[in-house]
Amino acid sequence: MEGRRGGRAGHGGSRLRQLGAQTQKQRRMRAVVVGAGFAGSLIAKVLGDNGFRVIVLEAGAETGHDEAVRAFRTALVKTPLAPYRRTVAAPSSDYLINTGPFAYASPYLRANGGTGSVWVGITPRMHPEDFRTADLGRGRNWPIGYDDLEPYYRAAEWEIGVAADADEQRQHVPVAGGYVYPMHALPRTYLDHVVASVVDGASIDGHELLVTGTPQARNGVPTTGYRPDGNRCAGFASCVPVCPENAKYTPHRTQKRWSPTVELRTRCVANRVHADEFGRVTKVSYQRYEDDTTGRHTRHEVEADVVVLAAHAIENAKLLLLSGLANSSDQVGRNLMDHPALLTWALMPHPVGPFRGPGSTTSIEAFRAGGERGTRAPFRIEIGNWGWGWPAGSPDTDTAEFVAAGLRGRALRQAVADRVGRQFTLQFEIEQEADPANRVTLATECDALGNPRPSVHYDLSGYVKDGLLAAKRVSDRLFELLGAEDHTSYKPDDERYFEHDGEPLRYWGAGHGGGTHVMGSSPRDSVVDQWQRCWDHPNLYAVGCGSMPSLGTSNPSLTMAALALRTADHLVSRRAGLLAEPAGSRPPPR
Repeated sequence: MEGRRGGRAGHGGSRLRQLGAQTQKQRRMRAVVVGAGFAGSLIAKVLGDNGFRVIVLEAGAETGHDEAVRAFRTALVKTPLAPYRRTVAAPSSDYLINTGPFAYASPYLRANGGTGSVWVGITPRMHPEDFRTADLGRGRNWPIGYDDLEPYYRAAEWEIGVAADADEQRQHVPVAGGYVYPMHALPRTYLDHVVASVVDGASIDGHELLVTGTPQARNGVPTTGYRPDGNRCAGFASCVPVCPENAKYTPHRTQKRWSPTVELRTRCVANRVHADEFGRVTKVSYQRYEDDTTGRHTRHEVEADVVVLAAHAIENAKLLLLSGLANSSDQVGRNLMDHPALLTWALMPHPVGPFRGPGSTTSIEAFRAGGERGTRAPFRIEIGNWGWGWPAGSPDTDTAEFVAAGLRGRALRQAVADRVGRQFTLQFEIEQEADPANRVTLATECDALGNPRPSVHYDLSGYVKDGLLAAKRVSDRLFELLGAEDHTSYKPDDERYFEHDGEPLRYWGAGHGGGTHVMGSSPRDSVVDQWQRCWDHPNLYAVGCGSMPSLGTSNPSLTMAALALRTADHLVSRRAGLLAEPAGSRPPPR
């Protein structure tokens, strides 16, 4: 994709075919990409680089980096959405209608760059076991395996710029021999060193513990042949929602490298994909709004030879349902997954320097795989650098508590410094298996543009609850090892509180939605094939985390990016067939 990666197969160079002069002799293929987040921006770049005429329809408004930084700095309440322009046509979490036993807890954002603008920037690969979860007793298998995706992991890591140590990563996932990440691993925090000095080599329930560095999509010291875009990470603790140094990757970086044949249209909400009698998609209808405060808009259509839906799991499913497409399997909208996150928090015996650096720079990977996976959900453990910020709202809540207790001046500063300086959080990301009962459907209520809002039915299985409970018990043991004072508290009046086997638990949404247009080996029980092409429509692709049959335990953004590059490779190789293949035909094996 990028000149600096060309031919670097050992360093993540893609296998994309550069068509050169031949491209100029052919009519430009017209591609419409819906969504300018991770997947949409990457695919648009590859297609543009290979001679496609690409129109990218982005539902959200544009917020420049400097504008976002200013908005966040001046916001009285610094929420994850505070830096980004809000419009009535770009709703947030209250846009979703929850109807299930449990609330789908992840936030919602419409903005150019999508949630890739506010993500924390952690980029672990999936574990090889994650691709065959049905064989292990739960969920669904992928039609491809880790080895099929591994070259595209390398390509994605070089495209978005990942800092990590290959030898360290090989301790828990296969990394190709001789491979070098584009940037050296970021330094560990003091907290990381403190935790590692105690838990490395210890064992819990037969799992040997080891603190390992977490791959990061943010600028560190580059390795030979890589030139990072933006400044190096300077340790600001606002990776969510905006990095002041512009050190963290966002899709805007990829957009800056788009060819002139790629056109971005913001404030354009796609609301229908049209297909002819043969099942070929022909055009996309969309609504363009200019007014931030009303639902006034104009209606437009754009013709296409190929359409790529890259609006993430919920909006892709909603658009397919609105269009009446790709659902011969009755799986569109089904199998909605997230990572129900368990948070536990404690005070260390001495200061550990929280709120310095990214949200998490190390993890404990020992519980991601193994025989227990057949009976309870696996999990990975992130060691949190931001004190009790997520679970308890620190340091604001600590200050408010001490002020209410009558502390002022030096006494107040000392009390806040002592407590906040010793805080840390463990975040457990629990796998949730694909369950067709967890789904997105169309609600009767409409949004400001008159389109049905997504209705979400969401539940936690006993498998997931067993995983949450096991995670809490591991947390108890870790706090004991560290001599930490456990302050974790789940109360019945807390949102998303429940009890399991008589123990109180609570989950948080990790923002890792997936599974709503699931990938498979047969059109009878899946929506897309291994290339993320809809079985029912030869020139319609639904890409992103919605295609993933399982999420495993890792943050899914890197896997989504790898899948996007794999699909882009396929699109370039099949450009002639896109104009000729009838519905229901499949490309030959490659």
